[in-house]
Amino acid sequence: MSRPLLISDCDEVILHFVAHFAVWVDEAADLHFALDAPSFSGALRHKDGRIVPDERIWPLLDLFFEKEMHRQNIVPGAAQALARIADVADIVILTNIGDDYQANRVAQLAAFDIRHRVLCNRGGKGQPVRELIDAMRPGPVVFVDDLAVHHESVAKHAGEVWRLHMIAEPRLAERTPPAPFADARIDDWPAALPWILDHLEKARP
Repeated sequence: MSRPLLISDCDEVILHFVAHFAVWVDEAADLHFALDAPSFSGALRHKDGRIVPDERIWPLLDLFFEKEMHRQNIVPGAAQALARIADVADIVILTNIGDDYQANRVAQLAAFDIRHRVLCNRGGKGQPVRELIDAMRPGPVVFVDDLAVHHESVAKHAGEVWRLHMIAEPRLAERTPPAPFADARIDDWPAALPWILDHLEKARP
């Protein structure tokens, strides 16, 4: 039988991101990122309160991932949990950054002794998850991500996958409701590990 598969996001699941992006964008562009905003869109503002348009946000994100990934730190318990999961399952990290930054992400994770296949993606994650499953033919699959939109996308394209909603940044987690298309919401790795291991052993009914 094929091994089970964990497909995990990176930012705000394995590595903290948004708090470091907020500090950097203030330093580099004199912009304020509101961690208490209801969504990422609209959270980035000029100091006079004007919202930064979405078309300007992507270049800033690209610049952060090109030059500033060294700022990111690991989420507590993530490395230990992934090491335990790797004993029983394959692991793929599906990260929403451009392909140009894949080597940076691989090196970044390796610095924390996390060495698994890294796939980059822009947009919904459902189709890449479907393609990954069709290619690997794994046993049960668990998907972990911080964004509700990706849980909905995976539910649409790969409904057999168990879906765990995790937001490692406490200031985001406390104001973000559970993703409607996720099977569970757990925001820290020590608590999530038993749930993940349990669901890697069983197919959906």
